[in-house]
Amino acid sequence: MSTLRHFTVVPRLPPSLQRLRDIAYNLWWSWTPAGEELFVRLDPDLWAKVRGNPIELLSRADQARLDELAADDAFTSQLDTAWQTLQRYTLREGWFSRSFPDAAGARIAYFSMEYGIHECLPIYSGGLGVLAGDHLKTASDLGLPLVGVGLAYAEGYFRQALNADGWQGERYPINDWRRMPVAPVLDGAGNRLIIRVQYPETIVQAQLWKVQVGRVPLLLLDANLQENAPADRAITGPLYGGDQEFRVRQEIMLGIGGIHALAAMGLSPTICHMNEGHSAFLAIERISRVMRERGVSFYVASEANSAANIFTTHTPVPAGNDAFDPALVRRYLEPYRAALGLSDVELLGLGRIDPRDQAAPFSMPVLAFRTSDHYNGVSELHGEVSRKMWQGLWPDLPADEIPIESITNGVHTSSWVSYEMGSLFTRYLGPRWAEASDDPELWERAYEIPDAELWQVHEHRRHRLVQHARQWLRAAAENRGAGREELSLADEVLDPQALTIGFARRFATYKRAALLFRDLDRVRRLLADPQRPVQLVFAGKAHPQDRGGKELIRSIVHASRDTALRGRVVFIEDYDMRIARAMVSGVDVWLNTPRRPLEASGTSGMKAAANGALNVSVLDGWFAEAWRDHGWKVGWAIGRGEEYPDDSGDAREAELLYDLLEREVVPLFFARDGIGRLPRGWLERMKHTIVNLVPMFNTARMVREYARRFYVPGIKLSHKLTDGDLAGAKALTAWKERVRQAWPGVAVSDIRMDSRDELAVGEPLQVTVSVKLGALTPDDVAVELYHGPTGGGFEITHGNLVRMQVVQRESDGQWRFGGAIATSESGAHAFAARVIPYNDAMTHPYETSLIRWA
Repeated sequence: MSTLRHFTVVPRLPPSLQRLRDIAYNLWWSWTPAGEELFVRLDPDLWAKVRGNPIELLSRADQARLDELAADDAFTSQLDTAWQTLQRYTLREGWFSRSFPDAAGARIAYFSMEYGIHECLPIYSGGLGVLAGDHLKTASDLGLPLVGVGLAYAEGYFRQALNADGWQGERYPINDWRRMPVAPVLDGAGNRLIIRVQYPETIVQAQLWKVQVGRVPLLLLDANLQENAPADRAITGPLYGGDQEFRVRQEIMLGIGGIHALAAMGLSPTICHMNEGHSAFLAIERISRVMRERGVSFYVASEANSAANIFTTHTPVPAGNDAFDPALVRRYLEPYRAALGLSDVELLGLGRIDPRDQAAPFSMPVLAFRTSDHYNGVSELHGEVSRKMWQGLWPDLPADEIPIESITNGVHTSSWVSYEMGSLFTRYLGPRWAEASDDPELWERAYEIPDAELWQVHEHRRHRLVQHARQWLRAAAENRGAGREELSLADEVLDPQALTIGFARRFATYKRAALLFRDLDRVRRLLADPQRPVQLVFAGKAHPQDRGGKELIRSIVHASRDTALRGRVVFIEDYDMRIARAMVSGVDVWLNTPRRPLEASGTSGMKAAANGALNVSVLDGWFAEAWRDHGWKVGWAIGRGEEYPDDSGDAREAELLYDLLEREVVPLFFARDGIGRLPRGWLERMKHTIVNLVPMFNTARMVREYARRFYVPGIKLSHKLTDGDLAGAKALTAWKERVRQAWPGVAVSDIRMDSRDELAVGEPLQVTVSVKLGALTPDDVAVELYHGPTGGGFEITHGNLVRMQVVQRESDGQWRFGGAIATSESGAHAFAARVIPYNDAMTHPYETSLIRWA
């Protein structure tokens, strides 16, 4: 065939509707009713058919309908109002610039393997991507100078279809980027902007697409170009597909290619935030650029960059992290090694807990830890788990001092609250609720919502979920070629009046989706009570290679065919954000049954809570914090935080779940008063849930935390290290090297303490220590007392620090330091003395990993 010349056909809109196209290319409409209503009004059936894709809608809309709306002054007035609202939104001053004027001119680059912004942009698989999408939306709301970086997947994540036996199949439809709300990035001459990424045997080209998310641009790299070989085009093929080599190639494109893309657009990032370790190769490219442009060593360039790199880990088990064969990584990083001035061992050591262990795999999270100075887990419990899991990077520190912090995830409230519930909030909380979602005083007004109105809205959403479920189940059955009986059943499943329990998430085995079905007889009694009907709605995908997850899906489908459960248990296929919105806004109870502590955070329960649903959950991830702070007011806890090494606790926790449902949840839901037939006790908990959980578990609070704790301190320290001729980075590098050389001569030689074995509460324990510093001075170190209760054992359970002060220099050249340990509670206590390097140019005191205990 002769060479193909490509062209794009765009919608022909009447002049008065041109702004409809402009709105379509800004995903602001996806969380703003004033925007989405325009597309729904154009053609509601077609809007549903194109899965909420406004570009596809406009391209397929009937021309007569477009002309009709152009002549409809009510519609054009609505369009003008929406356009003006978008303009005000994009031009207003943001919280970030008001709060941090000294950070003007800084730019934050947010890297993520996936983004869940709306179902019309299928470049996400689950919670990690949806969190990234909510992060971008909130950065836009708050006015952060942030740009997202990701990949434009030709296939994206798979579409799910179950066969007649309930076994999951996968298909990968090709994404047509020209029919999506994305725009090509052009150079100054109006041509496609192309970046080039070095691979071992070739250079791979990638074009760029831009997604506008409110005020925040998202750049997507696309290697699916004719100029590339087929294997190279596939780099941006499926999300989370292929073998180890495919993953390395993909993650090089994300990390190294992402930095190239930002540079090509003139967007030099001050801060780079890695959402999981997939993008950690970006650190190698950032270091290489500073070395090349500023003529400095690897170590100075690394110092200049690490203060401005942030790493958020989401994985609570080592096996869930990317770890690659060292020979594979050596091959793919060889084109970069010489420019870095590192040996093979030094380069691979960046991705190993013990750099000397040449047999160890190359870990992407370890690379991210070693090239960043800010790190966090995504809930308080996950922070604890991560500190234990990665203690090998700081082997001499107690686990509670490992410098991995925690910032609990949240959700973008206005993206997940239903239209009807949002209207109710506007009526009683005022229009600020969507922008001030982290204002506790504002959410206190939810107590003023009349019970009858809240229940009416909630029942309407449950009815809507039932309607949607029937439509989706029938469509899936038709696609399978099901018979008349199954099609008829799909039209009648679920009861709009029944207590509806939802479970929707990735079907990984540790999430225990089938925990509720351990005792089928008990489930039958629970669900089939005609006086108190209960029903279960499931949805979710298993990874294509996760046979255990697929077995869970099949087991639930089989359970749904049980005679007593038929019509009361459903599994909705092809879970996406559209189905998620319907479920979190339509269920009464959100069920969460992970094996603690394997759920890093979880956010689906937060979305359900924002709509007034009550959580029934294991105390894992975010719900451990919600329950600790609010208890029974916000739902029910399965157990009390027990942890089991394997599935030995499943029977016990299933029993607890049955007891909760039978004795508390179901009776409370069906306890109606004699006036308005309202479940007053249930409504009380719904209001407690909204008032207490929404202002805490949202991305406005989360992104402000990132800004205050990581972004702004990183910006300030980055300027301090890089201003001038990198004087700060050079000085800190030289200081660290001097400390490392002198460290063998550092020792605690003597400890003296108050001779009494017992102290009264409130009476301080006076301690002095003598320290050999060798070539160092007291200004180079911090001498500390690590102390705390032992709980009757031999280790300090939760330690505290006392910074000791110089008392004098002794005649033999040693230094004596003194300090006092406060005693605030009785019991067995202990302390230990130590010396660590100290420099106020470091982000945290453990950057060097050097420590000398007495």
